[in-house]
Amino acid sequence: MSNPSSLYLTGSICFEFVSKEKNNKLPKWSESNLKKTQTIKKLVIGGGYYFLVWKKPNKLEFYEEVMKKRKYQLPKNETIKDIVSSRYTFLILTESGKVWSLANGNLFKEVPLLDANQSNFEKIRYVTFFEEKKLFVNSVVMGFASCYYLCNGDQLYASGSNSYGSLGLGENSFEEPMPVYVQDKVIKIFAGFFSFGFFFITSQPDLLYACGKTAGGQLGIGSCVEKQKTPIAVKNFKGSEILTVSSCRFHSILITNEGQTYGCGHPKYNGLGCQKIIFTLIPQLKEKKVVQLSTGITQTLVLTDQNELYGWGFDKGQYPTYESIKINFHYFPTKISLPSFFTNYLDLKDLIRIACGSLVCFLYLDFKNTLSEDLRKLYETKKFCDCEIGTLGNQIPVHKSLVECRTKLTIDQIQNKLFVEKSINKEQTLNFLKWIYYDELSDIEKLEQTFNLLELTFPPSVDNTLEKDIAQLYKDDDSKDFKILVNIDDDNQEIDNEEDEEEEGNYEEIPVHKFILYARSGLFRAMFDYVNEKENTNQIQDYTNKSIKSLEILIKYFYTNSIEMTTNQDPELIVDELSDAVEYYQLNDQCNFESELLKIKKQFELN
Repeated sequence: MSNPSSLYLTGSICFEFVSKEKNNKLPKWSESNLKKTQTIKKLVIGGGYYFLVWKKPNKLEFYEEVMKKRKYQLPKNETIKDIVSSRYTFLILTESGKVWSLANGNLFKEVPLLDANQSNFEKIRYVTFFEEKKLFVNSVVMGFASCYYLCNGDQLYASGSNSYGSLGLGENSFEEPMPVYVQDKVIKIFAGFFSFGFFFITSQPDLLYACGKTAGGQLGIGSCVEKQKTPIAVKNFKGSEILTVSSCRFHSILITNEGQTYGCGHPKYNGLGCQKIIFTLIPQLKEKKVVQLSTGITQTLVLTDQNELYGWGFDKGQYPTYESIKINFHYFPTKISLPSFFTNYLDLKDLIRIACGSLVCFLYLDFKNTLSEDLRKLYETKKFCDCEIGTLGNQIPVHKSLVECRTKLTIDQIQNKLFVEKSINKEQTLNFLKWIYYDELSDIEKLEQTFNLLELTFPPSVDNTLEKDIAQLYKDDDSKDFKILVNIDDDNQEIDNEEDEEEEGNYEEIPVHKFILYARSGLFRAMFDYVNEKENTNQIQDYTNKSIKSLEILIKYFYTNSIEMTTNQDPELIVDELSDAVEYYQLNDQCNFESELLKIKKQFELN
């Protein structure tokens, strides 16, 4: 079985476009030997075959030649927000606004490590500069040998090599971050794995700024001067909001929020995708909505909203010679077949993730929905737990219906098997509960032991995933402990007295698990947190003025992550009532909900 967070790579080269005599086939993707049971949040490639895997919430694994070398874990009070890389340096940004630095063996420091203190973790360094200057780092990106930091919401800082003016600070290089003065507020920053250029946008989201090396036209500014030492505006997007930009050695690619893909790069310098010195719409992708972009040294991968993968660039990660262009060079986007073993998981609403480096490209799968993340947060709060498991003095609060749904065992059976017949320690229990609540499979040896004690199959099958189990829980009315009372009075008149309020004919009940409401909806979460425990009951009167059909569909969505309608329902009314659900009910999984709503619109041919 391949786990949805498995990792796959395309061998030791980026793209090897075989000649027509050999049917012009692209190489097959091969599976890496990483453990298939790990949950990957993000993968970041460094130079050669080095890469760093981020596992929720603060664990890191460093690999070389697809073999694990080192494991890291940041302090428990630090949660990773993002990881970026240059060739041999990784920067780790945490939610607290702090920056941590990791250089491969500390042998290569192409991007200075700044004034960093050695942490408790092998060769991870805590960058002290920003805290000393009272700067909260919101985001960070890296070029070939330079760093850019967005601090305190809108202040831009840069450090590192400035050989092409890529810091936007004129001629000099600065090891310590220096402020880059921009008249407007900076809101997003961009660079590229092997980029000698830097891009950012301000409060005008259709106005892009660029600086750095532009001899090949890769800044898209309409000029091939060797250096652009200070930021210059790129003005040819005409109201299209910019989603992301990434730059290679010879070209840059830009994607708008509408999914349109632009490229630039001078043909003399092997501009790829679109041989222009200004950003120009790439014809081969004009009819596609691109949602993801990753660039390496000389290659690009893009992914569409239909999970179509396109790539172009040089093979073998080598710089081309003009004599070998016809052999090693692919000018324009070419569709790449996905690994066959991805097919089973795409139906489970997983997202393909792509990553490019110097010599390899990776594909891996991530969860498109936030069901597991919502339940992870619920697990941390322990809100509305209704029983405990464990031994005396080590009891852990849990949600009975969730535990029984996932294991197909009763709480008493679990207690007897784990803590009476063969007692396990608290650490093993917590490890087991991580799988219960958010499908994390960690400390595999001990977790497998727990599964064996419970006589459960390990590793869990594709029929025993969190999403499938919670969808099954929706059908279990006996375990539902909460009711939403929906007014079905045809006249929608206000009811003024308590007797009418309790009149059976005026209300219909929607049963639900209270913890599901708390985990999935910010509106219900705020409501439950506000109400005093003494006043808390097992029911609540709905006041949204939505139809009961719309509420039933929404509640089912909380369990299944899909919107389902039948032909006997009024699709136009329901779509209209659910159109503001993301904002009104404060749903975390905005992307997935809106995607599901769009499917319904297409199904019933609604505008």
